[in-house]
Amino acid sequence: MTRVAAIDCGTNSIRLLIADAATDGGAPRLGDIVREMRVVRLGQGVDATGELAQEALDRTFAAAQDYAGLIRRHGAGKVRFVATSATRDARNRRVFVDGIRGILGVEPEVITGDEEAALSFAGASSVLPSRGADPVLVVDLGGGSTEFVLGDAGGVIAAKSVDVGCVRMTERHLRSDPPTADQIAAAEADVDAAISEAALLVPLERATAVVGVAGSVTTITAHALRLPEYSPAAIHGSELSLAAVRQACTELLGMSRAERAALPYMHPGRVDVIGAGALIWRRVLERLADVTDGRITTAVASEHDILDGIALSIS
Repeated sequence: MTRVAAIDCGTNSIRLLIADAATDGGAPRLGDIVREMRVVRLGQGVDATGELAQEALDRTFAAAQDYAGLIRRHGAGKVRFVATSATRDARNRRVFVDGIRGILGVEPEVITGDEEAALSFAGASSVLPSRGADPVLVVDLGGGSTEFVLGDAGGVIAAKSVDVGCVRMTERHLRSDPPTADQIAAAEADVDAAISEAALLVPLERATAVVGVAGSVTTITAHALRLPEYSPAAIHGSELSLAAVRQACTELLGMSRAERAALPYMHPGRVDVIGAGALIWRRVLERLADVTDGRITTAVASEHDILDGIALSIS
């Protein structure tokens, strides 16, 4: 058994998983010790400026300091730090890389969209029932990018990362509270173009099921389930009709910021970007229903994602 620490630093949040990885002669299995998430909005303004803002760096470094203490306390022998969309896009990412190295003593990896997609699929598929040769589409809806990964029991068949995410679309289009019809239409045009870009490499029509991962999808699922609080146990593995998920998306997109903030399962750091996440997820599901000729009628939510994939990669 190996104790590992995985850190996923995205556009909106930075997350830590400390886990014991056991193989027992087969594929590694993770036993959680610590799961932490902080909304630091590292990607604040990156879409417009091309640079990481100093206040966003300060928030991220503060969270990394806390994570370093947890890693030491729990004695993780291997550590991997992965940064994704916002850091890929930033001209000044060297400031971020140097800062994280100084805090954690490991080299942060700014991974490509394809690497992000493969890790997301590995994390999600590690805890889902096997569908054998039936291809499953995993959609990782992040703050700055969204990954489309088609795979089966043999691994990834095709993957594509596109530059639409809940933070990017909020900052670019959904500026009103609630967003206007024109703003929604402009965001939908960007999302539709991105899905079409992904479809050039990922044969969406081959998917027999769709699994959504990351905070936007799990929060939308919590809303569809009308949970009294955010409950990973209730959300993970839940399979809802496309109609129910799309209705939840439409409701969240149409709410004011105050209405979203009052929801008992809404993380404070997700209040202002969940509308864009809902818009993206709704358009993805609508496209899938269309290209699969109605074969896909439900969507599964997974609490396990790229963070688990990072941990498995060093197990």
